[in-house]
Amino acid sequence: MSHNHVHAHTAGWILQLSLAATLAFTAFEVFAGFHSHSLALLSDAGHNFTDALALLLAAVGLYLQGKPANHIKTYGYQRAGVIAAFLNAATLIVISFVIFWEAATRIMHPQAIDDRMMLWVAAAALVLNGSIVLALHRGQRGDINIHAAVIHMLGDAVGAVAIIAGAIVIRYTGLSYIDPLLSIALGLFIVYTAWDIIRESLNILLEGLPRGLELNHVTKGMGEVHGVLDVHDLHIWSLGSSTHALSCHVLIEDMPPSASEAILKQINEVLGGFGIHHTTIQFEHVPCVLSDAGCHISADHHHADDQAHRH
Repeated sequence: MSHNHVHAHTAGWILQLSLAATLAFTAFEVFAGFHSHSLALLSDAGHNFTDALALLLAAVGLYLQGKPANHIKTYGYQRAGVIAAFLNAATLIVISFVIFWEAATRIMHPQAIDDRMMLWVAAAALVLNGSIVLALHRGQRGDINIHAAVIHMLGDAVGAVAIIAGAIVIRYTGLSYIDPLLSIALGLFIVYTAWDIIRESLNILLEGLPRGLELNHVTKGMGEVHGVLDVHDLHIWSLGSSTHALSCHVLIEDMPPSASEAILKQINEVLGGFGIHHTTIQFEHVPCVLSDAGCHISADHHHADDQAHRH
């Protein structure tokens, strides 16, 4: 059994257990929110429900991205986890606007708050969400799908801390409007954390340059391989959250196949240092002009190459 398979199995088990615990607690928090008239608790329950959806999507995404490639899905299902991450983050944005609306309504029509129940339920939420965050964080290993689920649960943990603080303030001041203000603060935090996930998942789905890589650094690294004269038509994208691919044209001088294979091996070693292991590299053999400074691409080839790019 491979290390990746063991990791996926462990992460899947954690997700399923977390899902069951989150659903049970959500039902309890809805009851407590209505009983205590706390909008912050009801908002947190709504967020907890989206957390349950997030954990379900993450589990489905983890299962799908572990399926092998076939003659139709030649790259496998690696982007299933990325799609799940995008959907998770999008639900967070939607629930945040619902929270803002309800908070504005509550500010205009305040209600008495049972701060004691609000405090103890939030404390229980903090323990539950904190435990799930720690468990998932240890198993995410750069997986954007699991990372999105972690962000969901972290948002709830931070929200629970805010609710605890709010309950204490309400207890000693009687200022009930603290409750909807906490809801607004929680909603803003949710939007802030979700936006990064949306941006990264969209970048992967639109085949943008993977985060942490710079095109000129990769080009420079390949160009420093002995025998490489030029690198062009370079494209780098992500197949999944942590699997990157590359295609490009590499100019080398005329040489026997055994020599070009050695260059290809060195190029792939350089690319491995950038975390790129799926490569399609097309060699273009060109004559070069020898001089005291070394081998240079002939002027005739430069002209032909320019004409090709214009077409």
